[in-house]
Amino acid sequence: MAGIMLRSTAFNDHDQLPGRFARGDANVSPPLQWADVPDSAQELVLLVEDPDAGREPFVHWLVTGITPESGGVAEGAVPDGGREWPNGFGGAGWGGPRPPQGEEAHRYFFRLYAVDRPLELPAEPSAGEVHRALAGRELASGTMVGTYRR
Repeated sequence: MAGIMLRSTAFNDHDQLPGRFARGDANVSPPLQWADVPDSAQELVLLVEDPDAGREPFVHWLVTGITPESGGVAEGAVPDGGREWPNGFGGAGWGGPRPPQGEEAHRYFFRLYAVDRPLELPAEPSAGEVHRALAGRELASGTMVGTYRR
């Protein structure tokens, strides 16, 4: 599968996320930039999840319907064409990191997928349901990881 270049001007891959993105602070989504999206992509899907939060990864942000030509998203904004879904905290949109006090740093996987057609998802999809819906529809993807510890 082809690779999408995914990066942020606010943090580097595998670095700690700045505090303003955390749930206990400003709780704004970080800026992201992407490139190398296949021409055949019908839409992009952004999934941010924490696999260290429990049995199933915790969804911090799920956006579908992103315009393939968008190239990125500004801090605190919704990607062009995007529909924000409920996060693990129960609200729609970005839900920043808030791991338990004193635990080792949690990892936050930012994954951008180019898909060949829109996903069919339940009203409040889990990370597993999103991954199952993506199966067989991915044309390319890109990943970067941020960490966070309180």
